[in-house]
Amino acid sequence: MHKVLITGITGLIGRRILSSLLMQHPEWQFCALIRPQTTRSRLVDVPETVRLVEIDLADTNSLKEFLFTNDFDTIVHIGALRGGRRATRQDFIKSNLFSTAQMVEYCLAKEARLIFCSSVGVYGAIPKELPAGMATEKNPDNYYHYTKIEAEKVINKAVLTGLKAAIVRPSITYGTRDRGFPYQLVKLVHHHRFPLINKRTWIHLCNIEALVRAFSWLADNNWRSGLTLNVADREPIQLHALVDFISRQLHNRNYPAYLRFDRRFFSWGEKTARLMGNELWTSRFELISKSWFYDVSEYYQIMESEGHQPHYTIPEFKLTIEDYLKN
Repeated sequence: MHKVLITGITGLIGRRILSSLLMQHPEWQFCALIRPQTTRSRLVDVPETVRLVEIDLADTNSLKEFLFTNDFDTIVHIGALRGGRRATRQDFIKSNLFSTAQMVEYCLAKEARLIFCSSVGVYGAIPKELPAGMATEKNPDNYYHYTKIEAEKVINKAVLTGLKAAIVRPSITYGTRDRGFPYQLVKLVHHHRFPLINKRTWIHLCNIEALVRAFSWLADNNWRSGLTLNVADREPIQLHALVDFISRQLHNRNYPAYLRFDRRFFSWGEKTARLMGNELWTSRFELISKSWFYDVSEYYQIMESEGHQPHYTIPEFKLTIEDYLKN
């Protein structure tokens, strides 16, 4: 029986990927790591057939002991300490880097596969070239991005000595039951509180189903070790177009012109956030005032060869709008 260890199942990405793998492979045996004291309400969709083990990823001693007293064929490592949280650099390093290094050690020793969820954040919040691709310079502009870059280095180094591993880099992902950037965008547009910059800005979001397909394909197929995929919708979209689309769905008209602000407002806000050392607000100002999009051609070559249709932000972003209206 194929045995799978998965992390991060209480988040949008991990929850959907676990659900998909369970549906595709009911005969597989699944074990999931969750943080100690995780509330049961966050686990309502997890069937009893999934073994739940409470281990904090930052506790690498407990993680190592657990790994080497169990047997897994595949590790799907999605869990991480995310950006914007009040945590120290060492917290990020322990949770995101050291835990990944421990799983790499295990997979090398046991000849298990590792499917690692990284982030397009390895290019920084705003890539230095567009579209950002495999040759684009990495930019550790916050603790979260730094640890993803370093984790990828650990994995790729181990690939040279026999590790079977793939890296998936999702863009900002939208789906149901998530309260991140896409949901907050809808909320702000609904209440006419979203400050829209008066210049052409391109952004690149990712439908959760595109990401699920990536992980499902990796779980089911043989692939070259070291494969790295940027995953997002087929094309980037102008922020103006997305905001107008949201406004039409909610108010039957485009977003008001008086809520379009000069770029100097955003520059001032970003500089202020940086001076205050606030990573979350710095990122927020950047994400809505500068362009960020990625080369996803290799991912879509694989998916389209499998007969899958590409994902487009409009009209598929409706699922986030509908989720917002329900709540």
